[in-house]
Amino acid sequence: MAATAAATTGGPAIETRQLTKRYGDVIAVDRLDLTVSAGEVFGLLGPNGAGKTTTILMLLGLSEPTAGTARVAGLDPARQPLEVKRRVGYLPDNVGFYGNLTGRQNLRYTARLNGVDPAATDRRLQDLLDQVGLADTADTRVDTYSRGMRQRLGIADALVKDPSVMILDEPTIAIDPEGVAEMLALIRFLARERGVALLLSSHLLQQVQSVCDRVGIFVKGRLVAQGRVQELAAQMSDAGVVIEVGAAGDPAEVERALLAVPGVQRVQRVARDERDPQRWRVTADDDATGALARSLVTAGLTVTSLRRHGDDLDELYRRYFENRQTATAAAGGGDGEHR
Repeated sequence: MAATAAATTGGPAIETRQLTKRYGDVIAVDRLDLTVSAGEVFGLLGPNGAGKTTTILMLLGLSEPTAGTARVAGLDPARQPLEVKRRVGYLPDNVGFYGNLTGRQNLRYTARLNGVDPAATDRRLQDLLDQVGLADTADTRVDTYSRGMRQRLGIADALVKDPSVMILDEPTIAIDPEGVAEMLALIRFLARERGVALLLSSHLLQQVQSVCDRVGIFVKGRLVAQGRVQELAAQMSDAGVVIEVGAAGDPAEVERALLAVPGVQRVQRVARDERDPQRWRVTADDDATGALARSLVTAGLTVTSLRRHGDDLDELYRRYFENRQTATAAAGGGDGEHR
């Protein structure tokens, strides 16, 4: 089993304090405070341009911060980049291999680069290939692999050095559903069984919610919230409870019935679809699902669906993002593009 970062350093596997990166007048990462423990899966969420990749580059020692500090496996990536690379496994969003070599040959090359004991290499590589489900295709050229197979080979490649920390950048993008399920199961195994600390960067919120212990929401270079999904939902409760309502009947009458419920702040009709042609998003002071249903029935309308949002990461992210955008607009500020 890999030695955990906690055991190795006596502290967090990843820790940043006020970590900042500027490109001229553009702030790509703004005073990031982040802690990831051994055996934890932390999801770094945000759209393209939010600052996720810039953060990863600084953690790997591939980009020097403008201000603040970072520690990865107890090391300073800016001052000890080679040591960090020895302890950290990295899977980029588009991992590269030698296509004319087999999967096993690619891994053997990585093992040689990382000084793995030659006597133990073959057994170690076979174990890794078994773990990622590539034992049957290990001796097939990589240029015949699907993207999902290449991503799984990338995980094996990152594990060759027996890292205590792994950083995964969009590991499930463009993979078929079966491949996604296999990748997420492998991530859980690495954290639970091997004690590896995993930082998972993604914009695919439902997948992140299924595997991460905690999540951080990145908006325009700033980490605007972090914690367990349930904690983030509680933090948003001051902004009101969001309930999605489906109802059949005259739209104007539906809206009047919804607005008549005490505590309702806002009623917004949402996009139609064939399955539920009339849907509204209701924001209320508290959970008004029962009162909304009663009001619709009393008005002679039919309730077709009723669902409270809250523990849904997609909805949480949308609300944090909208709040951040509103605050920026109110301040008259603007941000440039970030990586």
